[in-house]
Amino acid sequence: MTEEYVELDVREDLALKKEPFDKIMGTVKGLKENQAFILHTPFNPIPLHKLLGRKGYIYQAEKIERKHWKVIYRKEVKADDHIR
Repeated sequence: MTEEYVELDVREDLALKKEPFDKIMGTVKGLKENQAFILHTPFNPIPLHKLLGRKGYIYQAEKIERKHWKVIYRKEVKADDHIR
């Protein structure tokens, strides 16, 4: 099964002082089994890493530019998830 990506860029929301938390969590909630979530943000969202980690997501964060971070969140696959 190939992985699909759902992207969300919240940099403009944050620049306009809009809180993007509900938009982010709505996107995460709507993810299908084979989808990963790509978030574009002006900073490394460490509290979000912790929150989504408790929901079973792992992440890979990359600083693209001074105010542009790209973070990929994937549902962690456990060994026993493959045995069905």
